[in-house]
Amino acid sequence: MSEAAGGPLFFKVVTVEEARRSVLEALGWSTASRARGVEELAIEECAGRVLAADLVAPEDVPGFPRSTVDGYAVRAQDTYGAGESLPAYLVLAGELRMGEAPEKPLGQGECMAVATGGALPEGADAVVMLEHTETPGDGTVAVMRPVSPGENLVRPGEDIREGQVVLPRGRVLRPPDLGVAAALGYTRLPVYARPRVAIISTGDELVPPGEKPGPGQVRDVNACALAAAVRGEGGIPRLLGIVPDDRDALDRALREGLESDCVIVSGGSSVGARDLVAGALAELGEPGVLVHGVAVRPGKPVIIAVARGKPVYGLPGHPVSALVTFYLLVRPVIRYLAGADPFPVEPTVRARLGRNLASRAGVEEYVRVSLTREGAQLVAHPVLGKSGLISTLARAWGLVRIPAEATGLAEGEEVEVVAIPPL
Repeated sequence: MSEAAGGPLFFKVVTVEEARRSVLEALGWSTASRARGVEELAIEECAGRVLAADLVAPEDVPGFPRSTVDGYAVRAQDTYGAGESLPAYLVLAGELRMGEAPEKPLGQGECMAVATGGALPEGADAVVMLEHTETPGDGTVAVMRPVSPGENLVRPGEDIREGQVVLPRGRVLRPPDLGVAAALGYTRLPVYARPRVAIISTGDELVPPGEKPGPGQVRDVNACALAAAVRGEGGIPRLLGIVPDDRDALDRALREGLESDCVIVSGGSSVGARDLVAGALAELGEPGVLVHGVAVRPGKPVIIAVARGKPVYGLPGHPVSALVTFYLLVRPVIRYLAGADPFPVEPTVRARLGRNLASRAGVEEYVRVSLTREGAQLVAHPVLGKSGLISTLARAWGLVRIPAEATGLAEGEEVEVVAIPPL
């Protein structure tokens, strides 16, 4: 299926969805999950990692009935009919100490003082909040508001049931997930190994960020930005440096890159006399180039190949185009290689568009926008500028999608703004 530059695949544009699916299917995503290495880490090191096995509860949480308020453990029926004008008087039978099991059951007409989180004695089925009581000083407690069974307490297993799958395999672990693991007594968790992603920058005009550019030269913006994007999706970036516009040098860099799980090349993907990337990717191995050209703006001249079972991306050299196409096309595959869902639910907000936006039909366009608040309404302001201006993306909160079939969006129209990851 491999095609050299100029062949049938060269700039035969496909949709974003087609481009995503083509590489995932070539990697076997449609039939089976890719086998990934697994490592076991202490739970405090697992934030952002992907769980490699279902986490099953070995016990109930909580394991005993607990109060959710400061107050008095009671039998609910002993409080029925209580009010401020006619309180229910209960005998204070003791205090329940934190971290200790109750020593005796609660008798009829009795109550026990309990703090938030304290264990309840046998016989208690509710807790009266402290502010709804008074203590006359004669060894009784005046309850001035009735409670119903189960009020102000957590029953055993109400949070988590023994045998329940509380965290499924493939979940990207967040702080509350690790809290669940700790509550169940787990100190270590199995997580998928992080994919290694090689990043190659191409172009005679590029110099490292620490160098002063000479005439006609620019600093390599993409390597640093793409490395940060890779880390944000659970990958480990391998920066292979700047490769000049030389086919032999590019071939050597690609061979080194294929020792990783994924390769990203920025620059050299446009149509032109010095275009080397398309030809180099076409000769890496089967199935070769899957896509050269995506109906998206910015970022149309994207190249996607698979060789030796590994995805290889040729992204545009302009920084905005490189990062937008990373989020749209590369990100799903890195998440897949990391063991996560390639297409997560994205954080979005609804906002009113601050100005008219024109678009060309047939191309899916992603417009950078900043957000302001005008009263209760969010307003999305397009951050306009050429795709070579990285500051425009830095000023943006997110992206607004203009569908391929549309010719633009009108000022005042409600739009969905997708947060630029990893917000």
